Amino acid sequence: MNWALTNYERLLDLVWQHTWISGSAIALGFALALPVGWAAYAMKSSPHGAVRQLSGVTVSLSSVLYTIPSLPLFVIMPTILGLGWLNPINVLIALVIYAFAIMVRGVVDALNAVPPSVLDSAAACGFSRGQRAISVTLPLAGPVMLAALRVVSVSTVSLLSIGALVGVSNLGSLFTNGFNRNFPTEILTGVVLTVALALVFDLLLVAAGRLLMPWNSVVSAGGSA
Repeated sequence: MNWALTNYERLLDLVWQHTWISGSAIALGFALALPVGWAAYAMKSSPHGAVRQLSGVTVSLSSVLYTIPSLPLFVIMPTILGLGWLNPINVLIALVIYAFAIMVRGVVDALNAVPPSVLDSAAACGFSRGQRAISVTLPLAGPVMLAALRVVSVSTVSLLSIGALVGVSNLGSLFTNGFNRNFPTEILTGVVLTVALALVFDLLLVAAGRLLMPWNSVVSAGGSA
């Protein structure tokens, strides 16, 4: 505790670095995955067999992206992008790729969870395709998407720590410095702060879900009762 209080300015800086990179990766990954996942879902109902197969290929390829080892990807990013080795954008883009890979399948699973009978009822009531998407499909698919986004959040916060091995400053720097100096206090501080930050992201997503989807809380409470 004394060491943490003495170095609080450095710790705050590392927390900020970890927060903005993680938050940006989560938001960008979701923003990119939503239209791709929706397109893959729509292709499944196409009358053309080739288009339906393309839906499965899209989901499979996105899943393959997550199998790429993180450290090699962090290392090759500067070469691919032509940026400096210590530029955090390299790690940010790599994390966006991982977030995108998880969320595409999450979006497709969420849309598949929407009962077709509900969509048929909305169409029978005169809802246009756009109105069904915004007023029916997204609200009903929201809870599953949120669950996938929470997985992305935890994964992103933890994967970012590896970025310290390529020189990108974040909470993972406490791990590398602590090991190099054989100083367990610094390592423990990094572990605690990383877990705490992952928990904060998760709680924020849960709070956002309750704010944007209050009906889901009512349904959950009814199910528990």
